[in-house]
Amino acid sequence: MKVIVTVVEKITSEAHIDIPDGLNKSVIKQHIVDRYNSGEMVTDMNIFQVEFESLSARIVQEHSSTKSA
Repeated sequence: MKVIVTVVEKITSEAHIDIPDGLNKSVIKQHIVDRYNSGEMVTDMNIFQVEFESLSARIVQEHSSTKSA
C-alpha cells in the first residue's frame, strides 16, 4: 500500500532590518512589504517556531501490470 502524506506547517522566522526614523505606521508597513517583495529582506534561517496547520493522508492503490507473452 502506498500512502501520500501532506503536511502543512506554519513556520515563524525573523528578519532584522533598519527602517528610517520618523515614518508613520502605514509607511513602515509599505517599506517592509517593498523590502520583502524585492528580495532585500532575508529572514534568518534560525527558525524558532513551527506550528502544524494540518496533516492528511491519501491511500493510493497500486496496480500491478503483468503482461503475458
